[in-house]
Amino acid sequence: MIALVVDSRGDWRRKVVEASGIPFSRVRALRQLDAGPLTLRELASAMTIDAPAATVAVNDLEARGLVERNPHPDDARAKLVSLTTAGRRALATVRAVTEHAPPRLAALPPRDIDALERILAVVRGPR
Repeated sequence: MIALVVDSRGDWRRKVVEASGIPFSRVRALRQLDAGPLTLRELASAMTIDAPAATVAVNDLEARGLVERNPHPDDARAKLVSLTTAGRRALATVRAVTEHAPPRLAALPPRDIDALERILAVVRGPR
């Protein structure tokens, strides 16, 4: 399953980078921040990267005007990273890039797609 996903998304990732002008690793960070502000530690965890890599990504996004750091209301040592208006516009550009299902998956009959959706819902678990 992982190979299917990884092998089929390269085209979409290239289109996202071309449309947004942002490296895909930075797009991943923006997508994580869409639900709301995160600390650097939370962002790193959500992206499954280490804290120094998250810092590099946030520094770049901040320089591009796509995120901002603000004091954490409950922890004076931490900063919250949040999207700016420009960051939300960049995400809208990313969302506008159509991602197509791999041809073999798209060719499945509707009953098989329904079964796959049910299986994936169980694997994903409650949100």
